[in-house]
Formats: sequence, C-alpha cells, structure tokens
Amino acid sequence: MNERPSWEQTPVAALKGAGAATAAKLEKLGIRSVGDLLFHLPLRYEDRTRVTPIGALQPGSSALAQGRVELTELVPKGRRSLVCRIGDGTGHLYLRFFHFTQRQREQLARGALLACFGEARNGFYGLEMVHPEYHFVDALTMEPAEGGLTAVYPLTEGVRQQTLRRLTAQAVNLLKAHELSDWLPESIRRERRWPGLSEALITLHCPPSGTSDAAQALTPALSLGKREPEGGFQEALAGPLRGGFQEAIERARQRLAFEELLAHHLSLTQLRGRIKRQPAPVLEAKPGVLDQFAAALPFAMTAAQRRVIGELGEDLAAGSPMLRLVQGDVGAGKTVVAACAALMALSGGWQVALMAPTELLAEQHLRSFSAWLEPLGVRLVGLTARLKGAARQAALDDLAAGRVGVAVGTHALFQEHVRFAKLGLAVIDEQHRFGVHQRLALREKGAHNGITPHQLIMTATPIPRTLAMLGYADLDVSVIDELPPGRTPVTTTVISSARRDEVIDRITHWAEQGRQVYWVCTLIEESEMLQCEAAEATASRLAEALPAVRVALVHGRMKPAQKDAVMQAFKSGEADLLVATTVIEVGVDVPNASLMVIENAERLGLAQLHQLRGRVGRGPGEAHCLLMYQPPLSALARERLGILRETNDGFRIAEKDLQLRGPGEVLGTRQTGQIQFRIADLTRDQALLDAVKAAAETVRRECPEHAPLLMARWLGQAERYAEA
Repeated sequence: MNERPSWEQTPVAALKGAGAATAAKLEKLGIRSVGDLLFHLPLRYEDRTRVTPIGALQPGSSALAQGRVELTELVPKGRRSLVCRIGDGTGHLYLRFFHFTQRQREQLARGALLACFGEARNGFYGLEMVHPEYHFVDALTMEPAEGGLTAVYPLTEGVRQQTLRRLTAQAVNLLKAHELSDWLPESIRRERRWPGLSEALITLHCPPSGTSDAAQALTPALSLGKREPEGGFQEALAGPLRGGFQEAIERARQRLAFEELLAHHLSLTQLRGRIKRQPAPVLEAKPGVLDQFAAALPFAMTAAQRRVIGELGEDLAAGSPMLRLVQGDVGAGKTVVAACAALMALSGGWQVALMAPTELLAEQHLRSFSAWLEPLGVRLVGLTARLKGAARQAALDDLAAGRVGVAVGTHALFQEHVRFAKLGLAVIDEQHRFGVHQRLALREKGAHNGITPHQLIMTATPIPRTLAMLGYADLDVSVIDELPPGRTPVTTTVISSARRDEVIDRITHWAEQGRQVYWVCTLIEESEMLQCEAAEATASRLAEALPAVRVALVHGRMKPAQKDAVMQAFKSGEADLLVATTVIEVGVDVPNASLMVIENAERLGLAQLHQLRGRVGRGPGEAHCLLMYQPPLSALARERLGILRETNDGFRIAEKDLQLRGPGEVLGTRQTGQIQFRIADLTRDQALLDAVKAAAETVRRECPEHAPLLMARWLGQAERYAEA
C-alpha cells in the first residue's frame, strides 16, 4: 500500500507561481510538497465580505474599507512614503506605503475606486492603514472582489499571504480532483459525525459559502486563537464561534486534531511495545537490604513512598524493561524511592546510572546516594565537570570494569566514551528537561547481550493528566501524593517592588532570628550573562543595605566548584542571605532557609515559581515566599500569581500552568524530542484524549495496516518517538 499518492508528493516548485526561490523559502515552513501545503492550515480568518464605512473604522481593528482616491502624493518628511487618501462620504482614510513603485503611484490616480483591507490606526494626518492589501473595484457595482472568509496563514520571511493563498488554492483544486486516502477508521468517523479528511481540509482552507453571515457577530478580522504558534494551527479555531461557522469549521478542526493526536499516541505505544518485548534483567533486593536501608534513614518513609517502591519492585522483577515515571510534588521524597530501586539492581550485581539536568543537582544526588549507600558497601562515582584528568579516566575505567556500582552525572553519562560493564537501571531526574532522544540514548547504552536496562524517570514538576496521557504514553506513572511529616506549608504573599525597602527590613529581622533567606533574581531577557550581572548587582546592593547580614551569591556562570562551595557554605550556616538566579530551582536542600524573595515573579511560569518556592519550608517553623512584581500587573499575571497565593498543590498549579501557557512552554518544545503539534492543542483538545486511546485500539483491531500510514502522514521525518 502506498504511503502517499503521487500527486500529494508533487514538489511545490511544480505549482504555478512557485519558482525555486519561493520553494526554498517555503521549506522553512516545512512545506516541500503539495501534501505539506494542504496540512499548512490557517491561523485565523478575516471577513472581507462586508465593507465597513470609513467613518465607522476603529483604531486597532482590521476591516475592509472602500472609497474613491482623492489624492496621492510623496511625503518626504521622516521616512519617505507614498500616501494615498480615499473617501466614501463618511470620512477619509490614508493609505501609507513605504515600499512602492512608480507604476503603483500612477495607478493610484485621483478618481480610482479601491477596496483595501488592513489594520486602521491613528497616523499623522488621521486614520491610516500601512501597506494594506488593496485592489481596484468595479465602478458600477462598488462591490469588493472577495467572496468568502479569507484565510491568514503562518508565514516566513520573503513569503507573502497572497503567494501562499495562490499556491494553496492550486493544492486544494488538486485535492478536489483526486482526494486523499483517509486512514481514520470509518466507524470512528461515523460515530463522531466527522467529515472525511479531504472534506475537512477543503473546509478549513476554503470556509463554505455563507459562513461570513455567521461570522458577522465577531470582529472584522476573525482572530481564531489566543496564541499564534510556530508554524502551526494550535489555537486557530478557538474562540466564540457560533452557528453554521462553528458547525462547519470546528468539526473539521476537531477531526484533524483527533487524527494528529491518534498518530502521536500510536507512535508512543508502538515504542513502548517494542521496548517491552525486549528482555531485561530480573532485579530483586536481597532479603533484609531494604529494611536495613530504611532503618538507617533519619526519617520514616511515608505510605505513598512505600507504595511506589512496591510498584517499582514488581516492574523490576518482571523480566521486561521497566518504563516508569515517578512524579511527586516538591519535597515528596522521590530520591529515597530511587535509592531503593538502585538497591534492587545492585543486589543482583547490576550497575545504576543516575542522570540529572544540572551539575548542581547531580552533585547533590551524589552526596545523598553516597550517604545512604556507601555504608552498605556500594561504590559510587560522580561524572561531573569537577572530575578531570587522571581521576576521571580512572573512574571511567572502574565503571567499564564493573568496579563501580552507581554513576551519577549530567547528560555526559551517555557520551560515547562512558561505558558500563553491566547497566541494569537508568534513573533520570527531571525528565522534562531532557529530550526523548537523550533518555533513549542512555537506555540504548545499557543494552548488552540482548538485555535492556530498566528505566525510572522522576519529576518534581507534576504532569497534568492531559500531558501524561499523551506526552508520557510510553510510561507507567506512579504518584507520590503525600508529603513527609514536618513539612511546613509555605505562606505566599504577592507584593509590589515599590515595597522593596520593607522586604529588606524583614530580612534583617529574619537573620536576627537565625533563619536564612533566598533572594532570587530574574530578568525578562533570556541571556544568562545578563541574569548573572543582575544577581551580582543585587547582591552588592543588599550587602550595602544589610551590613549585619552575611550575603552570598550563586549563579549559572560560576564554575561548578565555586557554586558547590557557596551552596555548602550556605547550607552550613556561614551565610544568612543567598542571592541566586534560578539555578537553585531544583535540588537544593537547606532546612534552615525559610524565607524566599523572588524578584520579577510575573515573568516566570507557574511551575517554575512553584519549584523555587519548594526550596523553603523544609525545616521546622513557619516559611514564607514573597512574589515581588513590577507594577502595573496585567490581569493574566494577577491570575497566575493569585493561584500560587491560594494553593501549594503542585498538581493544581500544573493544570493551571498548562491552561495558561500551553504544553509547548510547560514542556519546553525547543528541547530535542518533545511533542510539537501542528493542529492539536492539549489544553483545548483534552476532551478528545480518552477517545484517542480507544481509537488506537480500534485501529490495531480493525485496520492495523493503517497505523504506520497515520504516523507517516502526521509525524513524517519527525517520528522521533518510534524511531529514536
């Protein structure tokens, strides 16, 4: 069976008006063929079917206006431009062009009738449109040429909307003549009353006639989404759609979103099935080892921790690779659970790799694991930037020879020169910071004589159910839903930066009581250098304002040894106030630190703020987090910070973060291997996910040959989960 019909694979360059230069630019949008063009869907639609009287135009709104040219002249003041004034009896509108030709100037002659579309705004002479789309109108009818809603597509530099519309129109005509093979089972389409694939695509590119009537109640430019994603259709049809417009457009969008989600689900479950069919070591702890470990801990494990350890034990003894995600809120005790899993592997003579996203966190894990496991005779090594030269080579040799039981490090653990003698368990902390390729690379590294290592993934960033169902469909999920006794609820206060002096005075009082403080610096710029400069300046100002307080500084551009020395000094009480960038987001544990101040809190995501807040409240006594913002605070920022003030529940915060920012930002779509959708949106389409899971079973049962075709259509070369 052919994956795609030949006409669908026709290069874009073969279409009329698409030369080699245009085709090269379209490649930046992922458009190489006619089929790619069909799946490059509109971001929104504009209603160009109704003329707005010039006198009724509002600044900031996009509309279609028409009138007679009254004058056209070159304006040399400031930036040279061509200005054309049109009127319709209700008012005047100026059209301004910074790029123009002599022919264009001649065509815009006095008396010509124009229809123009663009955003009206206040200009020097009055209401104006800058570089509007325009055409000349029949003098007898005075009717605009547009016959329906106009699609607005995601663009790239050098490609105009008109170009993309012309090419898409040709692709749609080919689609009408040939149709696309529809791999979604007919039973599913019939049950949900969805159109066929070709019909859905035609509807979205060319909304059916009459939809403009239903759209009249909306704004003139139909903005169909709150976010305009990179080259996609994530939010293209959200919003207050009504009547026939909603019926036609939304059913078509849902049908395509469902198929895309289904393709991703099939890909992830295919990967899971392939891994599960491979043999894995049978790992069971020696009698009494876990009891001995638990008895030596300075605290009692919670019931939730013991339950999750039991689930891990069942997986590790099953003989097929464990693929389990353990999630728990900040401070829930995931590291202890991972240590128990490590003991199960070590008892059978297998090695363990623990991978963390930062040097700081890797070093802390090494200290924790060493304190717990070395008394039991386990040898550990830390493969971080601090280990160099002969010492590093000796550690690598010991690891390859099997003389080391546990290796702790960052992503350097899966570099080619790192070899394990007998890797039985890979533990990955904060998996969302690693791409799928990276965590699979570590699993592949451990494959030896046909045996695949088990994989345990931990995260302190609670994964909303909607993300877990799809983004982690290849994993079993365990939740540590109980905090250890003695954890103090953190009181969160939102405060304006205008009250900064009050906050500084509070720090003096806090330090006098023998308590420690974090002061977190953030900037809106994503430059690490600027972040660090801001932290250095803040530390200097605070040291000057608080002469009795010992101020320390840590940031991402310090060498690992420097960072470690500062953190150890702070932990041992040699500093009262630690000024830091968000490098302290995960892993740092200082029980005596019970006050945190976060500057510019409105610029961080909810999940990151919750992670930072989790650094306090780890010891006895009250704990506070001050979210300091720069006024004025937007309504959205007020809502986000309000959530943190109301709750310490990480799962509720994660759901809200997903709702407000979308999965791309929550997961970090720029990471290698993270899910990126063209049409579907996990926030808006979460109601489809249960049906997607059922549909995957239907495909496997009724038409298994369609599964690879669905994945090829939607994932193409990016079928990274199944192929990684």
